[in-house]
Amino acid sequence: MDAFFASVEQRDNPELRGKPVAVGGSAQRGVVAAASYEARKFGVKSALPSVTAKRLCPNLIFVKPRFDQYKRVSNQIREIFAEFTPLIEPLSLDEAYLDVTENLKGIETATEIARQIRQKIKEQTQLTASAGVSFNKFLAKTASDVNKPDGMFVIKPHQAQAFVEKLEVRRFFGIGKVTAEKMVKLGIFTGKELREKSLEYLVNHFGKAGQYYYEICRGEDHRQVNPERIRKSVGVENTFKTDYNEPEDLYRELDIILEELQKRLQRSKAYGKTVTLKIKYQDFEQITRSRTSQLLIMDQNTIGHMAYELLNALLPLDKGVRLMGVTLSNLEFADEIEGRQLTLDF
Repeated sequence: MDAFFASVEQRDNPELRGKPVAVGGSAQRGVVAAASYEARKFGVKSALPSVTAKRLCPNLIFVKPRFDQYKRVSNQIREIFAEFTPLIEPLSLDEAYLDVTENLKGIETATEIARQIRQKIKEQTQLTASAGVSFNKFLAKTASDVNKPDGMFVIKPHQAQAFVEKLEVRRFFGIGKVTAEKMVKLGIFTGKELREKSLEYLVNHFGKAGQYYYEICRGEDHRQVNPERIRKSVGVENTFKTDYNEPEDLYRELDIILEELQKRLQRSKAYGKTVTLKIKYQDFEQITRSRTSQLLIMDQNTIGHMAYELLNALLPLDKGVRLMGVTLSNLEFADEIEGRQLTLDF
């Protein structure tokens, strides 16, 4: 979807149409969750501090997020997907992979399916979507960004190698900003330079991810579209109104985070083994610390105890904290646990 959160707000409020809109908090410590294309022209983008966004675009209009509404629209869009294929792998509220090799309508080409889906989305939601069409996940995902907004881009098998060779590494899906900067320092600017590196070289410099980079620069991606994709983690993080470095302030905020995390875990009926504490300092340096239990954590007190231990190990702090978060990962869900129990009960 194109600028999904911001587009929903502009659709629902005609006064916002054609204007630079940011979904998120406008306060001193706020962060942009999404930006309209009118705002993006000024350099406003998601995850940007609100004060920076306002400086880049003085006429920026901040709108509080309405996640319940975004979820309703997302479900409406997924119902459209389901008319064409049951093989749908959501990546987020506004993005998904679809495998249309064998589609429900017997349409001969993926390009025509994408065209019909985009048309239906526009008719039923008054929102625009962009599509990437290709023969694997990496290429389809990359193609989806080429003609945004409200566009489509197709990469056929015989076009893949030439397309990837010209692609800047910073635009490769799966290569983040830090990794792209490291590649540039190594003289790797495009897919062509990346392909010239051996598998051993890439693994030596980038660890296990080197295997993935070796394959995608050749247009290869063997991952299947997985409609049963399992959520990997549940987490909560808060950006504070002021920087904190006193233990009592951090403990208070940690309790608030743990209380919200408990609610989310109860709603998703999830249990996990790994507790991760995330800290972002006032200078934007970010660190994470984790602990993993051998057994599945079945009670909230244990999560809290592990989070407190991780925080205590960092104290005392020599600089303020602007953000803190706690995540539970290595998840299992209640129905999976019950299923195993049923299998073992004769």
